Amino acid sequence: MMSNEKLHNNQIGLRIRTARKEKGINQTELANLLGKSLRTIQKYESGEIEVSIAMLNEIAKVLDCESTYLIGYDTERKPLENLSDIMNFLFQLDKIKELGFNIEVKRPPHYDGWECAITFNGKDVSTELNQDLCLFLEEFEDKRNEVKDYQTSLESYQKWQDKTLAYYANAKLTEKETEEISNEERIQRFQKIMNERYGKKES
Repeated sequence: MMSNEKLHNNQIGLRIRTARKEKGINQTELANLLGKSLRTIQKYESGEIEVSIAMLNEIAKVLDCESTYLIGYDTERKPLENLSDIMNFLFQLDKIKELGFNIEVKRPPHYDGWECAITFNGKDVSTELNQDLCLFLEEFEDKRNEVKDYQTSLESYQKWQDKTLAYYANAKLTEKETEEISNEERIQRFQKIMNERYGKKES
């Protein structure tokens, strides 16, 4: 039985071959353009060896395609069409084991404005991907501002998006395990949390 990794490499190889043929070049020409041997290109296309993200980006550039296409990431998924889609995305995000976030609400009378924020703690050791997401959000903010201030082109921004999506496509997510407890147990746990948070009241 073929392993998932081997199957993934085969699928990437098939897409490289398809994109190469659409470009109208042979394996030798692709090898020359990439500075690789013919045998290496053949191994890429057969799925015999894994193609690094950096090399996928180079291949995509040479073949005039998106690196997300080469790895099989679907950037044309169903778009967000209404506010319910956004809310459902947040519900789904809350189920992810490798990420954790807090919701912060600021509103009158304790705050002049009305702001709500979702924050990810990059130093939270209980989550595997919070740090990666924080690094992404930092760069995302920089790139957005560069486009907004006309420091970079929209095409360059879209290429950055494509490379970023391709890079993190293999960072798989799993759902948190849900714990079924009785109503009595739930109330006991709630009371314990309230006692820890606010201190046990004197009777």
